[in-house]
Formats: sequence, C-alpha cells, structure tokens
Amino acid sequence: MSLVEARHVLVPVDVPAPPSVVVHIWDGGPLPAHEVLDLVELHVLPYTFDEGSFAAVDHLPRLRVLQTLTAGYEHVLPHLPAGVSLCNAGGVHDDSTAELALALVLAAQRGIPDFVRAQDQQRWAHARYPSLADRRVVVVGAGGVGRGIAARLAPFRCQVTLVARRARPGVRGVDELPDLLPNAEVLVLAVPLDDVTRGMVDAALLAALPDGALLVNVSRGPVVDTSALVAQVRTGRIRAALDVTEPEPLPAGHPLWAASGVLLSPHVGGDTTAFWPRARRLVEQQLGRWADGLPPLHHVAGPAPQAVPPREAPPPSE
Repeated sequence: MSLVEARHVLVPVDVPAPPSVVVHIWDGGPLPAHEVLDLVELHVLPYTFDEGSFAAVDHLPRLRVLQTLTAGYEHVLPHLPAGVSLCNAGGVHDDSTAELALALVLAAQRGIPDFVRAQDQQRWAHARYPSLADRRVVVVGAGGVGRGIAARLAPFRCQVTLVARRARPGVRGVDELPDLLPNAEVLVLAVPLDDVTRGMVDAALLAALPDGALLVNVSRGPVVDTSALVAQVRTGRIRAALDVTEPEPLPAGHPLWAASGVLLSPHVGGDTTAFWPRARRLVEQQLGRWADGLPPLHHVAGPAPQAVPPREAPPPSE
C-alpha cells in the first residue's frame, strides 16, 4: 500500500501539528539531513537577526512559504528565493512593542533616567519635568503596533494623532506631516522599514519639531537619519528615546551613547515573556492552515500564497 505524502515543515520550536504535517526542528546549528530538507515546503526561521538563521533556505528545493517570527522583514528579503512567499509574525509583537513605546515616552518625559543616575550617586535630585498629560503626540504608523501605541496613550489625557501612508477616517496621511510636526511635542515612529520609510526622518523633519520635542523610535534604526539626529540632540534642542538605532548594535564610542537627553534600549520591543506563547500560537495556526489547504496569513512579500489541496495523513507505519 502506497503512503500518501505528508506536508513537511522546518520550524525552530516543537509545536502541535495536524496529522498530515510532519514537523522537523531546526533552530540553527548543523542542518538536518538532505533527505529532510528536500521535502520541506514551509520553513519558519529561527528568531534571530543572525545571518546563520538563513542557512537552510538555499537547501530547500521544494520551499513555498518562508515564515519569519519578527514583525519587520527587511532583513529577510535578500534571502527570499524567487517564487517563495514570505509571511511575517503579524500580531505577535504588537502589544509588547506598544508597551515599550509607552514606557520610553513616560521615562523620557518624567526624567526616569536622571533619577536612576542620581540614585546611583545617592543624590536627591528634585526637578520639574514635562508631563505626558496635555501633550500633543503624533504616532507615525497605523498598523498593529501604531494602533496599540495610540490606544495605550489615550488614557493619559494627551492629544494623539495617528499618521499612515494614506489618510482615512481617524488617520492623517503622511503627506500632512509638515503641518503636524511643528506642534508635535512627542513623535513616535512605528513604521516598517522599506524604500519609502528609509531615511524618512531626516534633518528637515527633525528641524520642524518644536524645541524640547521627544522622538521615540520603536520601528527600525534606518528610518531615522542618525547623523541628523545626533546634530539635533547634541544641541539639546530635541530629545530621543530609541529602541532601535543605525548602526545596530550601537558601537562603543558612538555619540548617541553620551548625548544628553537620549534614552537607549537594545532593540527589545518585542522580546518579552509574551513572545514565545504568541509565536507558538502563530506557527500552530499557520501549520493548521497549511494542512487544510488554506494559504498562510500575514503575507508581506513574494507571490501571494496559494491555496493548495489538503493532504491526508499517512497511515501509521507497520
């Protein structure tokens, strides 16, 4: 009796899968045997920005879908084979990244870094800092992260304006930024990195911000012109709270480390205890859809995933 062929997937973590899906585990290190790689149609990349995470991609002749566990995917595009669909981790990182954006805004506005330094010196350093209440906040990016940031800011009684590529009800268009920025006391960036957003926050945009404004970046470092930002924060005219930088990691001796009014976190927006449970649920959902012949969700690049007929589970070996 011939076996009905199963669907083979290569994933970085063991997850429950439908009977018709055969799961192979690879989270970096030595690659699985060629007999395994030759069968894989869907590959979930390890959760790392290391180049080694792409080691299997060129050895998967039947690959149809590449799934990343990151929200951003610009680092994957150079490794995406022709004809392969790319899906990102839509929704997995939204809440954690929005949390960090709010934390960076509050910490910078209320002087938390100064208090930590003063505590290290056992020094009582009373001072008045800007509130979040009554501030005018512009959030650029109206995807899951941007909307999450806006929702978290709302209870703080600040005026929040959401900006996206195109205007729609409740959202301003990015072409309106020149009119919005002169009144933006806090500017939060939550956009993907692509050809349009790379370098979007340049010297002219930064110069349009009012004195004392705060720039918060939880998107990608290259969205901001680093040289232009350094020039602005060195004068003390504006401040910055950055979870991402360009370059990244930020090398020792870089002027952003010592710039007054700059708060840095090491790209930890989505890396919380919420990540793996949500990532596992995403992978389980994608494998379930794959087994049912449905296209995976969160397609971001390459050809749109096509629905394929479901396959029966192979009978148990005798």
